[in-house]
Amino acid sequence: MDDTERRLADLHAMWRIRALEEKIRELRIGGEEIVGSVHLCIGQEAGPVGACTELGPDDALFATYRGHGWALARGVPAEGIIAECAGRATGVNGGRGGSAYFTAPEHGFHGENSIVGAGLPIAVGAALAGRFDGGGRLAMTVCGDGALNQGASHEALNMAAAFKLPVVFVCENNYWSELTPIDEMVGEPELWRRAAGYGMAGARVDGNDPAAVRAAVREAAERARSGGGPTLLELMTQRLVGHYIGDVEQYRRPGELDRAREEEPIARLTGALEAAGVAAGRIEDARARARAEIEEAAAAALAAPLADPETAKDHVYA
Repeated sequence: MDDTERRLADLHAMWRIRALEEKIRELRIGGEEIVGSVHLCIGQEAGPVGACTELGPDDALFATYRGHGWALARGVPAEGIIAECAGRATGVNGGRGGSAYFTAPEHGFHGENSIVGAGLPIAVGAALAGRFDGGGRLAMTVCGDGALNQGASHEALNMAAAFKLPVVFVCENNYWSELTPIDEMVGEPELWRRAAGYGMAGARVDGNDPAAVRAAVREAAERARSGGGPTLLELMTQRLVGHYIGDVEQYRRPGELDRAREEEPIARLTGALEAAGVAAGRIEDARARARAEIEEAAAAALAAPLADPETAKDHVYA
């Protein structure tokens, strides 16, 4: 695949995530098809698109509650994601997980987590298990910037480094720890620098450039697979929506969103393709195909029956 084709493929993949998130937002705001807490990754599409191309079929990915885009990039079908969010029986977890808790291990997507930072120790466990079961899997875990201040996150980073486990820690730094700016919560706002204290590799990456993310994850994955231990990658990005649906975003700084819209990944890559002389029709095709796919997936998902309440306790163990 040449550079132009790769970039067009990235654009299409990011449009798929954008269209999915916008459809979920539409259904949630409507208040009937999707209920409950929903967190969207609009503006953060480059991370999952760049990272997931470097994962193999046996590798394990653990996302945050802002995980729809990571699931889609990992290969989870859009129809199954939407059906799950809408409480349909055909959802990837039969409508039991909803927006923030679904999992699809058959696609290497081992779930979202609403406990901030909880994916880090779980991923470390998956990597450690791979050492003993012979699976040799790579574990990748995604967290937000605020999650790196959690005690469990510290313990996970330390253990992964001490045992040289094959883990790629991906921190999506969108500058906001929920509703508080990260630079007001830490003494050193360049979070990747913490890696040195654990004895692992670290890097800050342009999280709005899928090619940059891909290159960084490829290097980290090669290091992990060859026994070189874990890596902490800080992806610099920006969400274009609230922390959750219903967030009035009064905390935003003047001009912040205007600047973010200029730098968001789809706008940037579209501009780069136009500047390179790629035909407008090919660029538009990437968007149109993605939107058509998501509309079709949504229609199929919403046509499915609601989950049977009698099955709510299935697969629950105590």
